[in-house]
Amino acid sequence: MYQTSGSKGQELVAQRMVKWFLRLGYEAYLITSVYHDGNEVVRRRTVETSLEGYVFQEKDSVIGLPTIRVDSYMAKWPPRRIMFKNFVDVLRRIGEDFSINSLITHSTLWNGPEDAAKYVMWRRMLTTFGLESGNIFYGHMSHYQPPDPNRYDVVERTYRLTWNHMAFPEIFKAANLVLCVTPLEGEEMVRMGARPEQIYVFPGGIDDDEVADLGAVDSSDFRVKYRIPDDAKIVAYLGTVEERKNPLAVVRVASMLRHRRDVHFVIAGKPGDQWDEVVRESRGLSNVTLTGELSVEDKKKLIKEAYVNIIMSKMEALGLTQLEFMYGGVPVITSAVYGQRWVVRDGVDGIHVNGPDDIEGAAKAVEKLLDNPDERDRMSRNARERASQLLMSKIVKELAVKIEEHLR
Repeated sequence: MYQTSGSKGQELVAQRMVKWFLRLGYEAYLITSVYHDGNEVVRRRTVETSLEGYVFQEKDSVIGLPTIRVDSYMAKWPPRRIMFKNFVDVLRRIGEDFSINSLITHSTLWNGPEDAAKYVMWRRMLTTFGLESGNIFYGHMSHYQPPDPNRYDVVERTYRLTWNHMAFPEIFKAANLVLCVTPLEGEEMVRMGARPEQIYVFPGGIDDDEVADLGAVDSSDFRVKYRIPDDAKIVAYLGTVEERKNPLAVVRVASMLRHRRDVHFVIAGKPGDQWDEVVRESRGLSNVTLTGELSVEDKKKLIKEAYVNIIMSKMEALGLTQLEFMYGGVPVITSAVYGQRWVVRDGVDGIHVNGPDDIEGAAKAVEKLLDNPDERDRMSRNARERASQLLMSKIVKELAVKIEEHLR
């Protein structure tokens, strides 16, 4: 993965996969850059001057996992992306030093997946010519989001379309499996050239450890801390306060329901590019609380206290946060874009509204669940059952079986 993170979905999936492969008894490592959430955690100069082109920590100082941080840099094209330097050769050294027989690359619009595909094909050629023994497995997990004009400006779309057009054919040629977070993404991959038999649904997954004590956590002080009325049901948004996730729409739903004293909206998450607008529009709304980024403990308390989770995202490959709420027995009101259509089943685990701009529909959905607690409780049970099937311990174990089949 191009970096590590304490909060971003794709990065967390990569980190959790390493953690759970280790729990199953495999040797596993995260190969990544010197960056964590965009900040250097290993000095670039340290890696640049190393003979191997990487530094290894048995327990990384930031994420606590066996981590190989490689020579890397912030790219100027596409901007803000992280690229690996001389990665095919560095990967060759890593492969020899750590006896790598399986690789899974994550995300798009960076050079890691392309270079890994070249390395894998080279390894296979060596085996074909009798210069190396042993098979190598390669899986790619794009966490794919279509280059939708409603989500991306035209320049960003051209970056993504170019990468898709140029890189995917190489990756599909080398990959044993294309890991897709939903069947919808799988269909998209096939349309872009993947073979149907390559598609393997791997839905991100909930970290068992992070949700293990959801039912037992003491949330009694959460409302006091954030001055939320005891008699109001909480409708919770949890995620970065950014345009893509569209929490501004949640504020507008709250504005439509400001006459109701039995509901209170909590918007929790790290400030992003929509923070100022959210602060401005929520000012004067007594039924809205902005918490900023929550601690892990307060996040659990919010999930336990929530009556409904709401996400009006403009684009969502899956929605790990929704799975966490669902595991806590909280139904989800969703804009139902892309992967959310699959994660949350309309009328079963929650309610679909008509896209990210359907403020009125979302307000009606909130009222429906407020006024029909039995309906909400039915969805709660369904949500918990669905999410319990998507624990990391379960889906990584199933993936490990598939990888071993390919290696054999």
